[in-house]
Amino acid sequence: MALNPRQLSILQAVRAQGSIKTESLAEQFGITLQTARRDVQRLTEAAQLERFHGGVRAVDSSTRNTTYSERQRTQSQAKQAIARQVAAAIPHGASLFMNIGTTVEAVASELLHHSGLRVITNNLHVARILAANPACEVVVAGGTVRHEDLGVVGEAALGFIRQFKVDIGLIGISGIDEDGTLRDFDMREVMVARAIVAQSRQVWLVADHSKFGRPAMIEMAPLQVAHTLFTDQTPPAAQQQLMKDLSVRCVVAGLQNTE
Repeated sequence: MALNPRQLSILQAVRAQGSIKTESLAEQFGITLQTARRDVQRLTEAAQLERFHGGVRAVDSSTRNTTYSERQRTQSQAKQAIARQVAAAIPHGASLFMNIGTTVEAVASELLHHSGLRVITNNLHVARILAANPACEVVVAGGTVRHEDLGVVGEAALGFIRQFKVDIGLIGISGIDEDGTLRDFDMREVMVARAIVAQSRQVWLVADHSKFGRPAMIEMAPLQVAHTLFTDQTPPAAQQQLMKDLSVRCVVAGLQNTE
């Protein structure tokens, strides 16, 4: 299916940002909302984009995650907003698990002025960031280092994590199904995340709005393992109701908290 220059530019913009609201596309490209919707429809018919609640995103594979550099660029402002909200909720003197993920790394950058933290992590980026805070003790899990994102996985990492019991397990996730299932792409990463869930008194989940409905092949856990979900936009109605039914607290960055 042939695409016109504007539609190709829209496709490039969505791929760069991961997902965009339809209204934002109309404003960004100086077109009417009706025209933006027609362009989105053409791109979805061409299997280049897929719709989600209120917007459109790049087509994802359920078997392969995007590259680390792509994940760093995608939804960067949303991740920063989430990170500020999470950091404001973390008390001084808390103990934390922090796992693999660019949103978790954004949280680490917001903790540089916290004092008395003890952080156990399998994310070498998190360790590097928090090493700049002399009032924070950082404990790094041993194991196999993934070259692309410096995540530490494997049996050694699992055994190490199981030695601790912390106040807050802070985890990122690649996708949240409509039924609330938390999903990811790498079984080794999933196993570490499950261990973190088991060894945390509270589990805080960080996920920007593009993670709702995003496909990923491996089930990590049901949504109810999370005490609190931090996100950047109000979730779709079905997920809101599900969180209410499961007593999962939802905190939307910049908005009044909901239960």
